[in-house]
Amino acid sequence: MIEANATVLALGVCGLLTVVNLVSFGLTARRIGRVRGPSAFPVDAPVSLVRPVCGLEPFSEETLGRSFRLAYPDYEILFCVASAQDPVLPLVRRLIATHPQVPARVIVGDERVSDNPKLNNCVRGWEAARHDWIVLADSNVLMPPDYLQQMQAAWRPETGLVCSTPVGARPGSFWAEVECAFLNTLQARWQYTGETLGLGFAQGKSMLWHRPFLEARGGIRALAAEIAEDAAATKLVRAAGRRVHLVPAPFEQPLGPRRRREVWARQLRWARLRRVTFPLFFAPEIASGLLLPAIVAGWFAGTAEAAMGLAAMVVTFYAAEYALASRLGWHRSPTILLAFLVRDAMIPLLWARAWMRDAVVWRGNAMDIRPKTARRLPAEAGAA
Repeated sequence: MIEANATVLALGVCGLLTVVNLVSFGLTARRIGRVRGPSAFPVDAPVSLVRPVCGLEPFSEETLGRSFRLAYPDYEILFCVASAQDPVLPLVRRLIATHPQVPARVIVGDERVSDNPKLNNCVRGWEAARHDWIVLADSNVLMPPDYLQQMQAAWRPETGLVCSTPVGARPGSFWAEVECAFLNTLQARWQYTGETLGLGFAQGKSMLWHRPFLEARGGIRALAAEIAEDAAATKLVRAAGRRVHLVPAPFEQPLGPRRRREVWARQLRWARLRRVTFPLFFAPEIASGLLLPAIVAGWFAGTAEAAMGLAAMVVTFYAAEYALASRLGWHRSPTILLAFLVRDAMIPLLWARAWMRDAVVWRGNAMDIRPKTARRLPAEAGAA
């Protein structure tokens, strides 16, 4: 009797997770590529494009060069570089010189407003921007010609911020395919599912702000309230009674080759940031992949019929995930199914490690990710 109950419970849990994920696949497939109502963005309003850059990456010339080929009538580009010795500077200056038709300039030096080096690198660019509509875009975003129009298309009267999650493309190794499995049919899927259900979360890759809105709430420096600027942006927008909206379709991030350690370190950093900034949403992430629940359920399956039912759920889950990638034109290959399995094997390990430490390293910068109030406690205790 106990064994039968365990079998029913195990299969029930797996069945529930399969149904929840199938619903998210369906919502994402219906949401991406669709514009939800007319835009409230002023037609052809001038835009300032702020791009923080740091170091040379395999696709830097292409991704930064795309900044100058946007089909938009009035925009400027501000490249923000923290150090005058950064190796990306010669490339940026050459691109500016070869595209004189687009107003562009380099701003060297950051402002230490937080422990987040990217935010520090953006402050001077934000303050130097000439226009009230400002896009903050990472250096590895591959912008299509209608990049700004797509960002603007998602702006509604209730919008506080429009952003885009990255979609991994052009993987140059198997571990880059694993990164695609994380970025695309897992993370982007759940972000679009959340936004569809009214729970939009900001993503720092591409963010469209209306300067008066953010300035009225402390300006760009207010994003230092959290270690991750996108988490701070989400909370700021929600506190203002506004919403975070996503672009109709996410923009690509070309990956190139990736090594196992790189993928692990990056996913662990993001997991720890999510755990600190949104712990209630992070806690269920251990069940976001089906592999671990399926293994546990298989242990308790008990009968051949139960094992066959479990296998059918697993096949349905991964077939639906592959179908979603195919429908949306995202990366898929003969080895992507193996990448899905490797990703799902990593999820419980990343989840467990994310609870163990309150520090991350990003581009050589050690970051204490605890809330500022928690970091002040030891000093205050010592003073007392």
